[in-house]
Amino acid sequence: MNVTEFEDSPKFVGYARVSTDDQDLSLQIDALIKFGINRSSIFTDKMSGAREERPGLKACFESLTTGDTLVVWRLDRLGRSMRHLITLIEELRDKKIGFKSIHDGAIDTTSASGELIFMIFSALAQFERRLIQERTKAGLAVARARGKSGGRPKLSVREPKIVLAQKLFADKSVSLDDICATLKVSKSTLYRYVRIARSATTSDEN
Repeated sequence: MNVTEFEDSPKFVGYARVSTDDQDLSLQIDALIKFGINRSSIFTDKMSGAREERPGLKACFESLTTGDTLVVWRLDRLGRSMRHLITLIEELRDKKIGFKSIHDGAIDTTSASGELIFMIFSALAQFERRLIQERTKAGLAVARARGKSGGRPKLSVREPKIVLAQKLFADKSVSLDDICATLKVSKSTLYRYVRIARSATTSDEN
């Protein structure tokens, strides 16, 4: 398979990734070159797929234009998860850019059969999302029925940090930075502690 020689014509672009610096990219790069991709058109990363920011992948996507095809050695080299992978491929499809996986031969969005496989994957990912949403809702419903609620647990006004925060805050000779450093909290957390203490004081007065 020959990659077109004209820069403005549709081209194949490769992406390869390994998780750590001591791993070798040679296997993937050799497979991409054998597929017909110029070495200069192969982008790489040496970092975990769980990382959101991947410089090589970003540069790869920026180089792609309408009609191009992104090629990877295997699906797990591209996406962090099934949902992330589908999001990336859908982004490519929106830009009319094809996608192929060498190792997963059926995954080729430039062919009718590959497009069908991708649609099945997409449907499965949506199904997974709905299951997670339903489980979350069911869990919250059970928690509410048992008298619990989601989110951050409520703090007691008798918490030592809240008591100390209120006393230090009331002492105008102590700066906010010193209070936060002493309690090892942020200013927003300090203000939350003070609001809790004040609301309890107001309730007692009423």
